Amino acid sequence: MSQKISMLHNPRCSKSRQTLELLQSKGVQPDIIEYLKTPPTEEELDNILNMLGLEPRQLMRTKETEYAENKLDDESLTRQQLIQAMVKYPKLIERPILINNKKAALGRPPEDVLEIL
Repeated sequence: MSQKISMLHNPRCSKSRQTLELLQSKGVQPDIIEYLKTPPTEEELDNILNMLGLEPRQLMRTKETEYAENKLDDESLTRQQLIQAMVKYPKLIERPILINNKKAALGRPPEDVLEIL
């Protein structure tokens, strides 16, 4: 049975490109999901967060203007509300994220994704 490996990727992000190059150098060709064009659903993002063992804010790019404009630093926001914001504004999702079956890893640094291969 072959593994299904996918990667939430932003081709304009240097860390995302470095992670993809690292994987390809190891002979791994993941299914590329350009998440800015095809954002994950709320359910998919919730599953990814669970696989990473992170809460939404830990996977958010807090310096993006959408973070401030939508007052996402409000501590009263629920997990679900933060996930909804990340789906609505996928630019807020930290990248790259590699998903291998039931495991996920954030490619920061890129070498971190090798742990789930």
